[in-house]
Amino acid sequence: MSPEAELRRQVASLLVVRGSGHAEDRQRRYPRWELPNQELRRLIGEGIGGVILLGGSSTELQQRCQTLQSWAREPLLLCADVEEGVGQRFEGSTWLVPPMALGRLHARDPERAIALAERYGRCTGRQARRCGLNWVLAPVADVNNNPGNPVINVRAWGDSPDCVKALACAFQRGLASTGVLGCAKHFPGHGDTGVDSHLQLPVLRHDKARLERVELPPFAQLIQTGVDSVMTAHLLIPALDPELPATLSRAVLTNLLRDDLGFQGLVVTDALVMEAISKRWGAGEAARLAFAAGADLILMPADADAAIEAIVAALQSGVIPREHLETALARRQQALQKVAAAAASGATGEGFQDEPLELDGERSLALELIQLSLETQGPLPLPPLNAEGINLLRVDTVLPSPLLRADAPSLALAEAAGYRSLICHPQGISPWQPGADENPLALERLGDGNVLLQLFLRGNPFRGERDRAEPWSAALRQLQKQQRLAGLVVYGCPYTWANLRRELEPQIPAVYAPGQMAEAQQAALSLLLGSSEPSAMAVEGFTD
Repeated sequence: MSPEAELRRQVASLLVVRGSGHAEDRQRRYPRWELPNQELRRLIGEGIGGVILLGGSSTELQQRCQTLQSWAREPLLLCADVEEGVGQRFEGSTWLVPPMALGRLHARDPERAIALAERYGRCTGRQARRCGLNWVLAPVADVNNNPGNPVINVRAWGDSPDCVKALACAFQRGLASTGVLGCAKHFPGHGDTGVDSHLQLPVLRHDKARLERVELPPFAQLIQTGVDSVMTAHLLIPALDPELPATLSRAVLTNLLRDDLGFQGLVVTDALVMEAISKRWGAGEAARLAFAAGADLILMPADADAAIEAIVAALQSGVIPREHLETALARRQQALQKVAAAAASGATGEGFQDEPLELDGERSLALELIQLSLETQGPLPLPPLNAEGINLLRVDTVLPSPLLRADAPSLALAEAAGYRSLICHPQGISPWQPGADENPLALERLGDGNVLLQLFLRGNPFRGERDRAEPWSAALRQLQKQQRLAGLVVYGCPYTWANLRRELEPQIPAVYAPGQMAEAQQAALSLLLGSSEPSAMAVEGFTD
């Protein structure tokens, strides 16, 4: 192999591209970002060093990881954004409540919350490993102290530095015990932003003293705990660098993260296809700037070939010193050796490969977390209906929604209690009238009957500020004024729950569940409706 070809292959090994967890191209869920198999196989054969995966079942992922590795000459970094357990992204594994649910528990029972966070990390790592992943892009170390944050929100472990430090480090300890790599994100802190970096570049105008007091402590503690990698944030912090966002800033990645905080592990960019970066810098330029700033791994460049060529050219011209390449390669190799050593030593557990994809203990953890995170208000359960009611559901994903299958408890249990289901979502026909501030629901379109309102709302990427404009507080006032509100369930965002519960009259029953999965729906509606099919655990929910 020529020196130039070898250099290109070395640089390629520092790229992580996006692939589908499904085997077939036609199954790709997001073809804009998930490379087709022919392209993916070519890049892996040319030395691409990692793949981030999404979609499919746990068993499909297992096979997919084996296939991807078979295409490579060297071990791959295989990762996924499974901040809420592997089941968040891959069916058949355990989907856990969002991290912020433990933050709320931490406020009243810190020891129990920390113990559960460690089990959370262990569950995530064990299932990731069984599916073929060796790197989990978690824990989130952002301090979500901005209730209007559209993208971090419930993904954070809490809204105070001490809470996030305690729980994120407990998660990392659990994850590390399984031999899977962890990743603290999004450095130096994405929690106090009101803008989604998937869509535009947020600006964080805090001075360095504030950053050292609030944003940085969780990262510093995770570094001391031994977290394997740190992911950058696509946000501009003028106090650190007035020109370049953190992902592209040497002041942030080298001076602050490496020199001041002493981090010696892998630095990985957040996805470079996100519009905070891709709107302003080309694929090659963004990759070159990030690598020059101190990143070791380039995640999801908009064009992998352009990224490789730009970094190779910068190395050949001396713009980026060869020592940086050698150091990045060594860090990547050390991470892979750590994974291999853990597997060889049995750190992942005896008989690991023969375990089922979901153990009873892991499912019990999921149910325990759901029960501990439920909150209620008003008299429960609802009295039986005298006439047909309306089950009005708002979901924040385009239908068909993975949360609302035909047998979803939010549909089935409500319908069994006499409520006729109507579903609305932002890209469908909305049941409210824009501009009708005090009467947003077109009640004449809903028909007669009392309304059970179920809101699936949480911070989600790519939605920006659209959710803030939805007038659910006014809708509650409208329904209560006409004495048609039977009850309320909020799944997801605690800030939405806090705002809406203030609007509720004392006699209106309401339940909050941080999780949105079927088990959370079952638990919430069992409380609200007095269902004859109670949830699997009888742990008393938190009421205040």
